[in-house]
Amino acid sequence: MVSVRNAGRNSESDDTKDTDSGVSSGGGVNRSAGVSPPGGGALGGSDGTESVGGAEDAAAVETRERGEAVGRRAMPREVALFVTCVGDFAASGPARAAVTVLERMGVRVTVPKAQSCCGQPALNSGFPVEAAALARHWVEVFEPHPAVVAIAGSCAGMTVHHYPRILDGPWRARAEAILDRMWEFTRFVADHGENLALRTAAERTVTYHDSCHMLRNLRERDAPREVLGRVEGLELREMRDPDICCGFGGTFAVKFPEVSTAMADRKLRQVHDTGATELVSADSGCLLHLDGRRDASGETTPRACHVAEILRDALPREPR
Repeated sequence: MVSVRNAGRNSESDDTKDTDSGVSSGGGVNRSAGVSPPGGGALGGSDGTESVGGAEDAAAVETRERGEAVGRRAMPREVALFVTCVGDFAASGPARAAVTVLERMGVRVTVPKAQSCCGQPALNSGFPVEAAALARHWVEVFEPHPAVVAIAGSCAGMTVHHYPRILDGPWRARAEAILDRMWEFTRFVADHGENLALRTAAERTVTYHDSCHMLRNLRERDAPREVLGRVEGLELREMRDPDICCGFGGTFAVKFPEVSTAMADRKLRQVHDTGATELVSADSGCLLHLDGRRDASGETTPRACHVAEILRDALPREPR
């Protein structure tokens, strides 16, 4: 098991590509699946499609081995919750649910009030200087805390992949030190929440959507499915293409609304075909996008909810 920083440092992705996920069933990186080299993407000049094949190079081996060592750490007793802009301004439910789950695991949760945007919208819009200013603020906010848990794979992917590229010198070193002790929420629960008693009050059927950044940047496919699989009475029905973009892509949905809407409709048709009553993801941005499109189209199902909300609902009630 690996921390978010080491789970996929050597990959880049395009929010809207219909590509293979490049994730092995064991949570590692499939090196032959079109992973672009370091330095590609928005700041490096690569279009993100160059394929890398063959054996792991020395740097990749070092990253993987370091990640495995990091993943064997004991559960921290205190974490700071990285809420994200969506969690702060548009959808606080997942963050509140995550606090409940983490506290039930015996973890003390702090929510730093000074946290702000991670800088992803600015960087995606072509403003790396402004994004770096926000990154430095993020470092100052989370640096004092012993560990960090991120509630959204997309924002975690921003910190993991782009902070080391837009920050220089001491700022980069400080950021990387935090990333070595940061988890994406479902990975934290998968690693340390195996003793949680999880059971639904009534049978529930869900289908899971892999967000682009969580799957392709963090290389995280297994953790959300693992924790959902621990919930007694919950059935996970996989849609045909769970790894294809929903059309959100942050600013992409604003710049290309017609394309974004068509992609959302395609995703919702696949969700409908599963017969599931709930659409689940670990990224609130995707859920907001798909829920909004569902409402606009007049559909009543499926209800969109975060993995944290599913787990919170499955916890036994505490005695009064």
